[in-house]
Amino acid sequence: MPGKATRDGLGEGLVELGRTNPDVVVLTGDLAGSTRAEWFAAKYPDRFFNMGICEQDMVGAAAGLALEAKIPFACSFSVFLTGRAYEQIRISICYNEANVKLAGTHAGLTVGPDGATAQALEDIAAMRALPGMAVVVPADALEARKATIAAAAHKGPVYLRFSRNPYPLITREEDAFAIGKINILRQGHDVAICACGLMVSEALAAAGKLAEEGIQAAVANVHTIKPLDTAALLELTRRCGAMVTAEEHQLAGGLGGAIAEAVVTQHPVPTEMVGIRDTFGESGGERELQQKYGITDRDIYEAAKRVLKRK
Repeated sequence: MPGKATRDGLGEGLVELGRTNPDVVVLTGDLAGSTRAEWFAAKYPDRFFNMGICEQDMVGAAAGLALEAKIPFACSFSVFLTGRAYEQIRISICYNEANVKLAGTHAGLTVGPDGATAQALEDIAAMRALPGMAVVVPADALEARKATIAAAAHKGPVYLRFSRNPYPLITREEDAFAIGKINILRQGHDVAICACGLMVSEALAAAGKLAEEGIQAAVANVHTIKPLDTAALLELTRRCGAMVTAEEHQLAGGLGGAIAEAVVTQHPVPTEMVGIRDTFGESGGERELQQKYGITDRDIYEAAKRVLKRK
């Protein structure tokens, strides 16, 4: 399958929004090239603002633009956007219910050689804890473009999480996308694998390995962590009776935690979680980091085998 970074889908979505919606404006913290915001800037320079290496100013300005009826996309590396500007996101955006879209690129462990200080592994937890904030983690570049466009139409704050490196295109142009609705990419009845971001591709690979052993795993692309599609997830748990969650994020407060919170009071089932286990990352190659920290298709496969013994 061809590879493409989800940040490229962000760039494409911003350009399309620039053409179709004159209220859309884009801000960046001196990272236009890396975040692909430069694609919007090249076509719509009057609606583009480079705020310099001042993430807090960028977020404050975005909140002000939103309160003046614009639809601002504030773009930066995830670790800078959600870390340095957290107070401004909390008060200026969420407390004011400002219609700001936060686009965090270079998220997760697979930033690779940039190391622990640049690897945002806590951002989903931080953003989904904020009142009114939607959290979206596209599975591939096609879905990233759709998510960007959908975010502009969504009323209220949205955090969009994108990757740096190319990853397989696993969705199709004709596939529907809606914030708050999961997509079932593979049907199954033995175990449900719920994943987000690049881990959806790993989940599909794991399901293929399980199928070779006669185990039919359903694979759900949970691209929206908040608002969570609780009804669809409960249907999956009732049908499969066991679940694996997979994410490129700390297990604390991420996708697995969100799903557990949603299902535990209504239909709890044996569950295994694949993700980062209370540690920082380090500098290294993308695949070697995934292997060291246990977020590969093999790890999902092994988690599924474990959970089936508990079913």
